[in-house]
Amino acid sequence: MIRPSRHAAPEVATSGKRLVNRREFLACAGWGAGGLLLTGGRAGPRGDRRPRVAAVVTEVSFRRHGHVFLENFVEPYLFDGRWIRPPVVVVSLYVDQFPEDDLAREFSHRYGVPIYPTIAGALCQGGQDLAVDAVLVIGEHGRYPTNARGQVEWPRKRFFDEVVAVFRQSGRVVPLFNDKHLSHRWDWAREMYETATRLGIPFMAGSSVPLAQRIPPLELPTGGEMLEAIALHGGRVESYDFHALEVLQSFVEARRGGESGIAEVRFLAGEDLWRAAAAGEWTPSLAEAALAAGGWRPEDAGKIRPDARGGRDGSFVSHGLLLRYRDGLKGLVLGVGTGGSRWSFACRLAGEADPRATSLYPGPWSKRNLFKALAHAIQAHFESGRAPYPVERTLLVTGILDAEMESRAEDGRPVATPHLDIRYPAPDLRPWRESGASWRILTEEVPEPRGLEVWRGP
Repeated sequence: MIRPSRHAAPEVATSGKRLVNRREFLACAGWGAGGLLLTGGRAGPRGDRRPRVAAVVTEVSFRRHGHVFLENFVEPYLFDGRWIRPPVVVVSLYVDQFPEDDLAREFSHRYGVPIYPTIAGALCQGGQDLAVDAVLVIGEHGRYPTNARGQVEWPRKRFFDEVVAVFRQSGRVVPLFNDKHLSHRWDWAREMYETATRLGIPFMAGSSVPLAQRIPPLELPTGGEMLEAIALHGGRVESYDFHALEVLQSFVEARRGGESGIAEVRFLAGEDLWRAAAAGEWTPSLAEAALAAGGWRPEDAGKIRPDARGGRDGSFVSHGLLLRYRDGLKGLVLGVGTGGSRWSFACRLAGEADPRATSLYPGPWSKRNLFKALAHAIQAHFESGRAPYPVERTLLVTGILDAEMESRAEDGRPVATPHLDIRYPAPDLRPWRESGASWRILTEEVPEPRGLEVWRGP
């Protein structure tokens, strides 16, 4: 059984969240007559005492994770309707690949953040020992091999191992964040978690989507009895199933008894998906409630059925991921339609006739602004060494994805998951979620800046 490490906590200190008004925002961003203040370098500007961050990324190109994370670490950003000056400073960068549309070199020049040829060099800032206070690992995007199960083999485990090697050599650890799931392999993910726990590394990981605005607003009662839950997304197998699974977990982990783990995982497509519905393993009307909650086209209403057309393969519903929780909860992730910027959720609670449902709104500019809330939470983790939500959630989701790909490779065979006996208490995500106040300032009508340019406010 896996229980939370001592570094996973349902609450986190919020000291250090520096709010700025518009005048301070323009000044600290370097806009106006004073020019741009560089926020990189060994000591930071003007004796800056903010925690120093090394960023380890696969690549930096427009709208990809390296870009949309880093812009919120070097510029004031909107969170919940407030301009926030980053309470940390990026001082070094390791970049694994430089594509044709690379922005890493321009980023380095613009913000005075040196690019080092090795991860150890970035963490030690060219010296022999750890010289930073936190490490941001972004192991997404770039050109990497795809394995026989259809998974891109992102180098997250390699990045983690090289970071940990510096920690060991230096005799100290600092807070670490890992973007998305831990690894494409369960044994590697489990090893990463156990290594972090054993060495006392404050470890945080996961998706940006659970911190998005909920439309309509939805707060589930803590400790309520949940019977069935469904999360919908419009993206690809595995990479977007990950986001939908973290959305699912961010709701269901608040049920009676907290998270208790997964007993069985099954990948379903075509007729198998609808036979499972006919057998009562999932409820199409609950999926319809999630679809109706918002974020989807009005003409998509009523398409959760076998003969609906319109998806990549001619059907609106592409696949399902059926979960049987250890406490009896029924869960499902459903791929519907197309487009990777739509997520929604619905559940049935004991004693209630009507389902509860909501959608997750990413903000303007597709998914780019999703990362503001997550960057805000990561920066609090880097300041305090206490993650806003436990890494066990992402460990559990990583294990579910591994079992999904095994089931998919074996034509939908149910995969028993006794190793996913992972338990953790539900955190309170409300301080870290976007309420929608930011999108009354940065509206859908605001043109998206290109390249490394940032929006300077109204």
